[in-house]
Formats: sequence, structure tokens, C-alpha cells
Amino acid sequence: MLTYILRRIGLAGLMLFGLVCLTFVIANIAPSDPAALAAGPDAGRSQIENLRREYGLDRPLHEQFVRYVTDLVQLEFGRSVATGRAVGTDLARYFPATLELCLVAMAIGLLFGVPLGIVSALHKDGPIDHVTRIFAVSGVALPPFWFGLLLQLAFAAWLGWLPTSGRLSVFTEPMEPITGLLLVDSLLAGNGSLFLEAASYIALPALVLSFPCLAQILRVNRSEMVEALRADYIVAARAHGVRQRRIVVVHALKNAMLPTLAIIGLRWGWMMSSTVLVETVFDWPGTGLYAVSSAIAGDFKPVMGVTLIVGLNFMIANLIVDLLYGVLDPRLRSA
Repeated sequence: MLTYILRRIGLAGLMLFGLVCLTFVIANIAPSDPAALAAGPDAGRSQIENLRREYGLDRPLHEQFVRYVTDLVQLEFGRSVATGRAVGTDLARYFPATLELCLVAMAIGLLFGVPLGIVSALHKDGPIDHVTRIFAVSGVALPPFWFGLLLQLAFAAWLGWLPTSGRLSVFTEPMEPITGLLLVDSLLAGNGSLFLEAASYIALPALVLSFPCLAQILRVNRSEMVEALRADYIVAARAHGVRQRRIVVVHALKNAMLPTLAIIGLRWGWMMSSTVLVETVFDWPGTGLYAVSSAIAGDFKPVMGVTLIVGLNFMIANLIVDLLYGVLDPRLRSA
């Protein structure tokens, strides 16, 4: 098992190094000039050159790459040329909001996707199965920004049940962060009213973000459960009088969860990248909105920082899935 874990960690490390190389190449082939952007539109040539030397942009590419990797090892993502702040400081401020949004969305996807997949498989080709399959196809096909606007119109503009944007009301005094996750911090502080307010603000963006994830988990889990319920060992268990609940939960679901775990890992990465659209629609103060505003300003350091954070989360999620694969299927440990 230790060899299996070390192999997976080594593979994740190689992928991370490839992502670092890719972000460096993209940052250097981008058409905008970071030094000219930092100097401003009225700066002279000498001012631009001074800033280029200050940022190390006048050095050869291989020296810039070594400095780039060294800074990343020290968790230094550079400095935003548009705001002058350290990108790492901004990411530490915005990332908890994005992480909380993705965790709530993934929880919705798991809590509804897996049970709906099981129910659909147990009632294969029945009315329930047809309804859930239509729901799954709709979840994959609906554009997130369009779905978000529809929910804003329905639940905020027409019904007035939920707020349209932000993380908290502008009139609410924010609490001192403990973990950075507002729902968790409000519970730790025993502030029930703040928890309810935060839950109302996160409900719509989390639902929009979770919808494709829920649909994909439902489809894969249903398909794998249908195959598992046809297997010989399931037929033998039924012949021996094993209860249906035990057959479904203990025997069939364990095997069906292997491909479902792979989808969960992939959807986590896609979910982190999808926050760009969702956070823009709902004005959610996370890394997605931060990346959009930086890209509009032509500020590539924050964009590259967000890209690295999203890629690192993708790799961590897939590493966890690989390790869970080894737990659920011991045959993979020697692969």
C-alpha cells in the first residue's frame, strides 16, 4: 500500500510541475506588457524599463523561470501590477469563499446524486427512471450562467425569497474569520442568525454550481448500479435470502462507487474552474471573480495564481480519489 501511495504522490508532483511550466509559458506569450500596465498610460519609456528591471522581466527566460519556481516554493505568487498587492495575500482572502461554495455544491451533488442514481437503477425503465434521466441530461446541458440568471429572476426578483448577489448583506458586520468558511465560522461562534444569512446567500450559487455535478454523479451511479445489480454475486445473494437493503448498500453500491469516485474527482476540478462564471453572475467574492477582474485589467499574475490554485485542487482531489480506489479495490494497490 505504501508503494501505491508514493507512486500516486510522485505522479501528482509531476503533473504539478507540468502545470507550473504551462502557466509560465502562457504568462510570457501573453500580448500585454505587465511593466507598461503597472507604470500606467502616461508613463515614459524610462519608467517602464525601470519597472521591467524591478519585476525581473528584463532577464533571460530561464532565469525568470528559476525565479518563478523559487517564488512558488516559498508560496510567493508575485505582485499584482494593477493593485500593487501581493497575489498570495489576495488569494488567501478570496480562496476560502470559493472553497466554501465548492464544498456546499459538492455536498448537494453527493447527497442527491448518489441516492437518485440508486433509486433510478432499482426502478430501471420505470417512470422514476425516466424522470431522473431527463433531470440528468438537463443538468449537463444547462449553461451555468443562464441557469443562474433564471434562479435570480425566480427566487430573488419574483418571489423575493433569496438574495441575488454577495456573500453577506452590506449592513451585516463581518465576523473575525476562524477558518475562512463563513458557515463553519458562524457555527463555531454560535451565531445562528449569521449562519442563516450566509446560507441564504450561498444557496443559489451553490445550487447552480452543483447542478452539473449532481447530474453527472446521478448518470454514472445509475449506470454502474444497473450493471452491479445484474452481476452473478448479486443473483447468488438474492438466492440465499440476503435482504434487499444489504444487497444494494453493502454489495452493489461498493462496486458502483468506483467509477462514481472518478467522476467526483473530475467534477471537483471542473467545479473549481466553473466558479469563474458562477461567481461573476452572483458577484460572489471568490477567486473566480478575482480572476475575471484581473483578466479584464490585463493583470496576468493573479490569473496565473488562480490557475495554479485550481490546478492544485484538481490534483489533490484526484490523488484522494486514487487512494480511495486502493482502499475499495485492493487489486489496484499492486497495479
